[in-house]
Amino acid sequence: MSLTDCTAAELLADLNARRVSSVEVVKDFSARIERVDSKVKAFLRYDGDAALKQAKAIDDRRARGGSVGLLGGLPVAVKDLICARGELTTCASKMLANFRAPYDATIVEKLRAVDAVFLGRTNMDEFAMGGSNENSAFGPTHNPWNLNCIPGGSSGGAAAAVAARMATLSIGTDTGGSIRQPAGLCGVTGLKPTYGRVSRYGLVAFASSLDQIGPLARTAEDAALLLEAIAGHDPRDSTSVDAPVPKYSQTINQPLAGLKLGLVREHFGPGLDSEVEAAVREAFKVYQSLGATVKELSMPHAKYGVATYYVIAPCEASSNLARYDGVHYGYRTDVAKMNDRLAEEAKSMSAAGHSAAVDQLDNSLVRMYRQSRAEGFGAEVKRRIMLGTYALSAGYYDAYYLKALKVRRLIRGDYDAAFKQVDLIAGPVTTTPAFKIGEKMGDPLSMYLVDLYTVSANLAGVGGIVFPCGFSRSNLPIGLQLQAPPLAEERLLRAAHMFQKATDWHTRKPPL
Repeated sequence: MSLTDCTAAELLADLNARRVSSVEVVKDFSARIERVDSKVKAFLRYDGDAALKQAKAIDDRRARGGSVGLLGGLPVAVKDLICARGELTTCASKMLANFRAPYDATIVEKLRAVDAVFLGRTNMDEFAMGGSNENSAFGPTHNPWNLNCIPGGSSGGAAAAVAARMATLSIGTDTGGSIRQPAGLCGVTGLKPTYGRVSRYGLVAFASSLDQIGPLARTAEDAALLLEAIAGHDPRDSTSVDAPVPKYSQTINQPLAGLKLGLVREHFGPGLDSEVEAAVREAFKVYQSLGATVKELSMPHAKYGVATYYVIAPCEASSNLARYDGVHYGYRTDVAKMNDRLAEEAKSMSAAGHSAAVDQLDNSLVRMYRQSRAEGFGAEVKRRIMLGTYALSAGYYDAYYLKALKVRRLIRGDYDAAFKQVDLIAGPVTTTPAFKIGEKMGDPLSMYLVDLYTVSANLAGVGGIVFPCGFSRSNLPIGLQLQAPPLAEERLLRAAHMFQKATDWHTRKPPL
């Protein structure tokens, strides 16, 4: 069996027993990237030489009998909106195409401290805005199971890299489902931790009250390993939770006796694909065969989740992205050409006798701001900035943003009530398996509805995990989502591991 087919836990056992070296592992993953990434396009950049140098240093230390960290020599890919000192951090946007981060994000510091090897940076929807990975300024990522289909977004590159055996572990971010949705569509395991469980310091912000960093891996066991490495309090992030981090990788095999799963009635309404519903209901039967009980319950405000999310997230995005104007940060238009064009416009208007229009023409500074943002941002980012700016404007704040915040509290109330009755909420991740590239690009509303089952967890700040529970007739993965009360990641991981010990959906490999 190729090293790239091993799970992270298997590789780590071999590395620690010195049956294989980190250099050998990295060479195999680099060869795999060179062989298949021209089709998948999961990576924006990967640096095989730098990874080998890191791997050799870890091998040498291990050979000398020195201490090696939790991920000692395992290759990890990182989504391209997390800062790493001296490295390009583009957010898949023309706006930051040349930005080199001057410092390490906390999560990068933590990964370095546990001896992870950095393989490269994965593709994503621009500034993490999208549900299909088609909004990258550098082109879309393709689903390894069907190259004509989307991998999901915005962590599509991170999920596709793991599914295609180009990375054993990867880091994604989840603002409205951006880890869980691509994990479901690519057939891997993705965990969105509780808000604040993993530091956001050094993460380029999209919507600050919703963003969360989390792991993508082949199995729950591997996700536990990575979460253990990156979770924990960070005084540099004011939203970071100051709570002990359990030894997720050491408790994952402990059985969950008397597990009570909640089935949300509203999750099984019109629009849910019959194959997805069948796979999810079969997954319930697996849990029941393992001793779990399933209880039907209602979350009456779940239907407002998408509408609420698409007010709050764009509002925060419009604020966070205001800094990218070509002066403070980001891409700046060619000012010389812009001034020439501005002079031509003024001359043309004067010649036509439109003196009032000349008076209203931009001055050079205003035009530079406008043109830099128009050229630097893609269509989806502009759409969300406009939505957010409108909802926050005078006269509309109470009607949209404030009302959305009130509904958000009701959604959290639904979760609080549900978790008094059950241990975990189980249900679908997406309404359908992966769709064709380009299929929904002309219909933003339809694209937004892709997040129907995932956005509520972000609004409530709770954790969720997704893992494969079946395949469609066209051989596309279908995921099961479990959601848990705040800081109950250990429960999520153990429940997912319980399912994966009883099934083999997570062992299937894309035909690449």
